[in-house]
Amino acid sequence: MTKKTKKSSVTTKKTGPSWWRKLWSLTWKLSIVGIAVVSFYAIYLDQIIAQKFEGQKWHLPAQVFSRSMALYPGAAISHPQLMAELKLLGYRKVANPRQVGEFSASSTRIELWRRPFLHPEGNQVAQKVMISFDSQGVSSVKRMSDKRELAVFHLEPVLLDRIIAGDGEDRLFVRAPEMPSMIIDALILVEDRSFYDHFGVNPLAIARAAVVNITAGRTVQGGSTLTQQLAKNFFLSSERSIVRKVREALMALIIDFRYSKDEILEAYLNEVYMGQDKARGVHGMGLASQFYFGRPIAELTVSQQAFLVAVIKGPSYYNPWRYAERAQERRDLVLRLLMENDKLTVAQYKAAVESPIGLRSATKSVHQKLPAFFAVVKQELRDRYGDSLLKQSGVKVYTTLDPMAQEAAEKAVLSTMASLDKRAKNIQVGMVVTDKYTGGIAAMVGDKQPSYEGFNRAVEIRRPIGSLIKPFVYASALRQADKFTLATPIEDKPITLQNEQGKTWSPKNVDKKFSGQVPLLSAFKDSMNVPTVNVGLAVGVDKVAATLKSSGWDDDISPYPSMLLGAVNGSPLMVAQVYQTLADEGRYRKLSSITAVLDSQNQALDVSRVPSSMAIDPATDYLVQYAMNQVVRSGTAKRLGAAFPGVRLAGKTGTSNDSRDSWFAGFDERNVAAIWVGQDDNSKTGLYGSSGAMAVYQAFLNERPPLSLRMMPVNGVINGYFDRTTGAAKQGNCDNIVGLPALESSFHPVANCGESLSWWQKLVGQ
Repeated sequence: MTKKTKKSSVTTKKTGPSWWRKLWSLTWKLSIVGIAVVSFYAIYLDQIIAQKFEGQKWHLPAQVFSRSMALYPGAAISHPQLMAELKLLGYRKVANPRQVGEFSASSTRIELWRRPFLHPEGNQVAQKVMISFDSQGVSSVKRMSDKRELAVFHLEPVLLDRIIAGDGEDRLFVRAPEMPSMIIDALILVEDRSFYDHFGVNPLAIARAAVVNITAGRTVQGGSTLTQQLAKNFFLSSERSIVRKVREALMALIIDFRYSKDEILEAYLNEVYMGQDKARGVHGMGLASQFYFGRPIAELTVSQQAFLVAVIKGPSYYNPWRYAERAQERRDLVLRLLMENDKLTVAQYKAAVESPIGLRSATKSVHQKLPAFFAVVKQELRDRYGDSLLKQSGVKVYTTLDPMAQEAAEKAVLSTMASLDKRAKNIQVGMVVTDKYTGGIAAMVGDKQPSYEGFNRAVEIRRPIGSLIKPFVYASALRQADKFTLATPIEDKPITLQNEQGKTWSPKNVDKKFSGQVPLLSAFKDSMNVPTVNVGLAVGVDKVAATLKSSGWDDDISPYPSMLLGAVNGSPLMVAQVYQTLADEGRYRKLSSITAVLDSQNQALDVSRVPSSMAIDPATDYLVQYAMNQVVRSGTAKRLGAAFPGVRLAGKTGTSNDSRDSWFAGFDERNVAAIWVGQDDNSKTGLYGSSGAMAVYQAFLNERPPLSLRMMPVNGVINGYFDRTTGAAKQGNCDNIVGLPALESSFHPVANCGESLSWWQKLVGQ
């Protein structure tokens, strides 16, 4: 028994080591499998990370810009207009400009230090200039460095909006070298002091945070590095779980291994969530600078830079418009950390904490709500480039919109429609303003509530344009200078016309009276119907239609006599197109809302040239402009002339049958405007062109003081003299004459005032 017992004991001793060997064998095999799994998973994550970092990190919203104001000698831009533009762009008025973004002003000059910006024609560097003005507008633009006069000088355009993708994220990308160093210093001090020392994960920070949180009984401190935060924002959800934290740490290690610290910082600074602008998430420091302060990030004060870092901890909790005291305390904490770490002097710290945050007005959005204009822009983009353009990342669209004209138009509509609504309930409005020199759409309003996104009356309505057609009737006549001048007598007697079906038409003047005969200019400026019909019939309805079509009317025209009094359906945009031709010396250029489009690499996309042709010869067009100026001085728009004495304006009122539609179209030296006022259901309004649409235009000019038409001399036009009764050309020393512009080619005054020669005059050969 003793031997057996010993043998059994030996057997038991051999079993122990065998079990541990099996356990060890299983452990290292499982470890190898685990390492393999982790390795393969890391490779998988590495591919995801590389695809994101080395491809397109974000879908950058398409940026939509206004026109870039061009300053040059002779530009029709006044001193107050440029001051308003600089204010809109966020330039700061100072006694002496010492840095980019500042300007000073006297009564006739503005010294400006312009920001650098991307222009469709190339990068524009920061530049200091002196802009001088005279009564006509800009007289000179000189570079301050060498006093050289510049041919043209551009201001940066206003960023109107960003067309965001479906994820609701909005951002303005800023490269790391363009980021203020104080923001980077503050970010590292507040969020990740060992950023440049760790490998993406900081175990000590995690352990320290765990101890603090356990002691507090709740989460009061985080241990995540900037790299971990970036990994979470880029690839993961905000779910609180061990699995997510492990994945976050692993991705942070991979990111830190693959990319430089500067690349990681750049990605973080453009990805971090900074607040909420209604349905849009504000991401990145670049957009946050505009969102909170309305200024480029390079121009922020130390205090404002500190606030951007402060708000990262909780954009909602530290919302400065709702919790000003809380937000300021957090900002002051960041400033104190900067001072304690020798990033700020004590004096700089004191100045910063004593300064206000300097927020933009909460009522002023960082993106413009321009539904009528943006609808036109999007349609033009589709027509030119196809439906997919706005889905591309980083596209930049440069438009023709003039922010100051748009603001004036919106204010004019709001104030005037509130007043008119007391006279005619539920009236609506459509308004288009163009730039006379560029042929671009400068402003557009499609509803009496300009921000309303719905039916765009500036583009989509089709209503009879009434007397707005008359300038084209008279342009067709005046080009026949052997038959018509501004002094030609026109019959004003009852007439009845009959069509092929036997139906009759008897046009009448608005006052239901007849004068027998009136000079052509009087018929024009007083908008008399019967003389206009007589002129149109003498010229030919088809020729009037041809003049209108060549001027840019892009819809069918029925060649009936009633067309001569405006039985032609159109929209404010269509009217603006043909009146732009009248304002532009008879040259037709198709109106456009886009000047250039750049891709994500800032390369211009090909675009076809805007069609252009001569619709009305300049000499004839000058006569029409002269007549339209008389409309404002003493005709149906004389109230407008009285409101702006000493300013030369051109305009034409229009009213459709039974006062259903009120129209006005006119221009100064800078802008052309076309306005419709009426009911959506086509019911009567009781408004004439002068009492409805013209009131909107007058309010527009009150907001945007007009520049007087220059009416420069045109080749082929002379100052002629005509008999007041017969309209015959006369010498300047004759009696009963009137001086009017006339086409030189057909002006042949009779000798000696048309009187018979005496025997003495015959004798001396006079």
